[in-house]
Amino acid sequence: MFDVKEIMKFVPHRYPFLLIDRVTEFTAVETDAEGNVTGTVKTLKNVTINEAQFQGHFPGEPVFPGVLMIENMAQSACFLLSKSAGGVESDKVYYLGMVEKVKFRKPVVPGDQMVTEVTLLKQIGNMAMVKASIKVDGQLVAKAEMAFSAA
Repeated sequence: MFDVKEIMKFVPHRYPFLLIDRVTEFTAVETDAEGNVTGTVKTLKNVTINEAQFQGHFPGEPVFPGVLMIENMAQSACFLLSKSAGGVESDKVYYLGMVEKVKFRKPVVPGDQMVTEVTLLKQIGNMAMVKASIKVDGQLVAKAEMAFSAA
């Protein structure tokens, strides 16, 4: 649905720290008549052996770092929130404020394709709470809940 050029319009990160390759599904944040908010995004990240983190994490046994999986989920959430708010024209930058209920189920290794799904749980003013998950080959490898604030 959106390639890396479009992603960079809504996510401030750049190489080597941009951890989203493509957006495959996007439903903008909306509020219904009862005040319930909804919004989702699904992104892809192709994990390759030539990424810098594999030089040291771990030599001879490359494993994608958990902290970068959290960053991937956060960038995916940033895309959802920023695109829904109008992107760079809105002058809003979304900052990660909290990460909780993090679970890692299985290592991610070079050759894997991470499919990240983020769903908005609630939004109050400039604060948003999301739940996020990463799957590889349909299997859950990581999940978390995150809070963001816009500034």
